[in-house]
Amino acid sequence: MRHRKRGRKLGRNPKHQRALLRSLATALILTERDAADEPNKPDHPGRIITTLQKAKEVRPLVERCITIACRALPHLEAAQKLEAPAPRHTEAWRSWRNSPQWREWNQAMAPVVAARRRILKLLGNKQAVRILFDTIAPRMADRPGGYTRILRLAKPRVGDAGTRAILEFVGKHDRKRKKTVKPSFEPVAAEAKSSAPATPSSSAVPPTSEQTASEGPSASS
Repeated sequence: MRHRKRGRKLGRNPKHQRALLRSLATALILTERDAADEPNKPDHPGRIITTLQKAKEVRPLVERCITIACRALPHLEAAQKLEAPAPRHTEAWRSWRNSPQWREWNQAMAPVVAARRRILKLLGNKQAVRILFDTIAPRMADRPGGYTRILRLAKPRVGDAGTRAILEFVGKHDRKRKKTVKPSFEPVAAEAKSSAPATPSSSAVPPTSEQTASEGPSASS
């Protein structure tokens, strides 16, 4: 029985499962790197294609790493305001190093360092951690969650006919919906008003019986 045993085994032992999920999460984050001069640059940054079961398993890991990085962003912004005004090993840097401002910077930077080490333990790739803090986390700072999406592909994988899916970051490949224009009935009303028959004028109105009776004697006389 699988009481309180969550997740899919994916045909692997526990160590192999963790290594697989770590490599998939790292591959997704590394697609956001600057690979202009690389021969094997990703075709679509922020997107990988894998099986549907693997995508569902790696998605919580990716979103957990992004959440940790987003929570550390306010501390990083506070620490950047207290940074040294000069490069390292200069006279200005040494004076800043011995000032109380360095202690404030150290206290502000401590949660950021702890978050980086925590994500590095989950991913095991320093370049992925750097991209996560520099590119992905600032872009996802305003979102309360749901940083990725899974799109199932119709064409199965060649060989074993496995169900494939796209795992991508939200906001990178969003589909733009076309706004539906509601029909307006104003031109139809204007055409109906212009095509309506004109009201007869007072000169074209035929005389009434009273008018003929009053005009009759005068005309005979």
